[in-house]
Amino acid sequence: MKNIGVVSHQDSDMTKQQSLLLDECLFKQAVTRERKRTERSGLAMVLLLIGLPNRSGEQKAAEATSVANALSAVTSDLDILGWVEPSSIIGLIVPEIDPAGLTDTCDRLEGTFRNAIAFQGDGELGQHLSIRVRVYPEPVVSSEDQMCPMDPLLYPELLTKRPSIQNFQMLKRGMDIVFSALLLILLLPAFALIAVFVKLSSPGPVFFKQMRVGYLMKPFMMYKFRTMHAKSDHQVHQDYVSWFITASDQGQSQGKPPIFKMVNDPRITSIGRILRRTSLDELPQLWNVLVGDMSLVGPRPPLPYELQQYKPWHRGRVLEARPGMTGLWQVAGRSRTTFDEMVRLDLRYARTMSLWSDIKILLATPAAMITGKGAC
Repeated sequence: MKNIGVVSHQDSDMTKQQSLLLDECLFKQAVTRERKRTERSGLAMVLLLIGLPNRSGEQKAAEATSVANALSAVTSDLDILGWVEPSSIIGLIVPEIDPAGLTDTCDRLEGTFRNAIAFQGDGELGQHLSIRVRVYPEPVVSSEDQMCPMDPLLYPELLTKRPSIQNFQMLKRGMDIVFSALLLILLLPAFALIAVFVKLSSPGPVFFKQMRVGYLMKPFMMYKFRTMHAKSDHQVHQDYVSWFITASDQGQSQGKPPIFKMVNDPRITSIGRILRRTSLDELPQLWNVLVGDMSLVGPRPPLPYELQQYKPWHRGRVLEARPGMTGLWQVAGRSRTTFDEMVRLDLRYARTMSLWSDIKILLATPAAMITGKGAC
């Protein structure tokens, strides 16, 4: 790609200045394209964002020209320059970065840009610029307390919905509200009976709450009937899930797909095994559906420590659809599929979801619950 950042010092016309940069739509398409390319290549991408001061008229045009000229000093033929927000924020995409040297690259880019602004004699302008750096793949969080929602600057396509998709999402949300409220009322006797069995099976609370990662990577508190002994150590599950995500391909190559849920987990109570096998422990999630954290149909919401093990493309399952109580994975194989297969099923659902597909999955869910196929 030829360098599009060089701008004539004599040009003070804002319209011409904008024509030398990719417009907002094309630049955001480039962000999406380069982000997906990093997922295939295993390399990284840097997004340098320069916010212009709140000026007007010729002064703003001149400052935009200075910023574009300064950015041209740090660009190569592979880099992409354009408007993130018209007349407000200029962005520079630097692709194909070695992840091992990502920090040094970010520091070098910012430092070189500041030096270029100073070299042009625009030191005062440099003091009024807002400079931000974004990287992809995003840094992995170390704890659920540090969970951050999706950065919209790296996923611009997720915030631009076609009218048909927006209409479907409104219809889907309406169906979630109506059916979750109705089921919560109708299943009150079942809730009471299960609560009694849970309480009699072992000391501890009836409900179990757990932090999960929801739509656009927003954390939420998910509810279940308690199926384990109170104060059980969850480290064993964290270790198992981490192994499963990173080693499932090896298990598949040996002809024995790993199982997503632990078998013969000693932490589970006798009634808990029945609840898990029939998925009745999931019924309190109807409340999560009612308040909007979840949907009736969608991908299974992951735990924060699961997300730490995800490859960049795995994150699509929490970015492209709201998590659900049931989904394509649950009715197509449940815990007998490998992790990558589960993610592909979730992505297939997210990218082709429709009212009819939701209805088919909901109709297939009772049979999966009764047979317990794939459950552990």
